[in-house]
Amino acid sequence: MDAQRIAAVIDFLALADRLKHVERRGRTVGPDGTARQENSAEHCWNVALVALLLHGEVSDPPDLGKVLAMICAHDLVEIEAGDTFAYDEAHLLTQAEREKAAADVIFSKLPPDLGARLRSLWEEFEEGQTPEARFAMACDRAQGFLQGVIGTGHWRQQSVTEAQTYKRMDPARRVAPVFEALTAALYERARAGKMFAT
Repeated sequence: MDAQRIAAVIDFLALADRLKHVERRGRTVGPDGTARQENSAEHCWNVALVALLLHGEVSDPPDLGKVLAMICAHDLVEIEAGDTFAYDEAHLLTQAEREKAAADVIFSKLPPDLGARLRSLWEEFEEGQTPEARFAMACDRAQGFLQGVIGTGHWRQQSVTEAQTYKRMDPARRVAPVFEALTAALYERARAGKMFAT
């Protein structure tokens, strides 16, 4: 790797570090009981952990390396576009356009071959057509739902009903029985904790 390429990689990694400052609606609770907003970098790490834990639980496991690469790339656009709350209908209408414009900026910061590779992973995740993309998406949705349950149930404060969450979670539940089982257990905990708006 020549000096110019190394410099570009370092600059991109510094840019990617800004993902740690993109706040999500989900909250995380520390060991002392204090809560704060989860950030998108923490979310990506947790999605990767979900993938590692559930990969062996599906009957026809996808390529785990590709799944993890896709998870690393899938939210980089949020550095420019910000996080879009899954239940903000107005913001969801412009999400694809905002994220495509952000992808144009973010991935152009890398040498062309590396930028094309990351953009391809991001696009594959967004299109959701391959087994790896569907599995990565299911892990992403599962983590977001899990964070809502373990992080004090932000749905009630955001006026999100249980019925509204079905549209978000149903595609993940259909990927494999393990996602159905995980989601069902999380719904039970959410109901018991009265976490949804009524």
